Amino acid sequence: MNRSGKTFVLVKCALLAALAVALNFVKFAPWPNGGSITAAAMAPIVLAGLMFGYKWGLLTGFTYSLLQMLLDGISAPPVETVFWYALVVLLDYVVAFTVLGLAGAIAKPFSNPVKGAVVGTLTVTAVRYLCHFASGILIWGVYAPEGTPVWLYSLLYNGSYMIPEMIITTIVVSLIVNAIPKRSFVC
Repeated sequence: MNRSGKTFVLVKCALLAALAVALNFVKFAPWPNGGSITAAAMAPIVLAGLMFGYKWGLLTGFTYSLLQMLLDGISAPPVETVFWYALVVLLDYVVAFTVLGLAGAIAKPFSNPVKGAVVGTLTVTAVRYLCHFASGILIWGVYAPEGTPVWLYSLLYNGSYMIPEMIITTIVVSLIVNAIPKRSFVC
């Protein structure tokens, strides 16, 4: 890819990250301790990976994670050391959102682009769910109601918004992939 081609893709990825930020402001149900159901805010990041490959997708997801941290402001986690605070940043933001850009790599082996997009989207959003699940166990478990196992609290709390988000994102991505010519996707 020549220099102007890279610039063009960079601009498109920046626009997709900006679209993800805008969609994240449309929250149907914000949860009290973080997380929400949005208007498919993950879809633009997944599409960046599907359209431009995993490297551009990862860059777009990483950029989005930084924007999320800036706009959300990281709520004070119940931790006392820099290590645990860094773990919150990694699990709840950097890894959780960057991984969304891998959808294209997961979709690539599929000959049917819609099927590949669905599998790729479900996989990367499930990994994001696992990041929040792990964070819920390691860091946020202090908010579990007395007598509730921390793993169960994290599974249910994070699943209550992540599963609807996974479904919404998968539907939106599959509709877009179905509507756009196949040549628009690298996978």
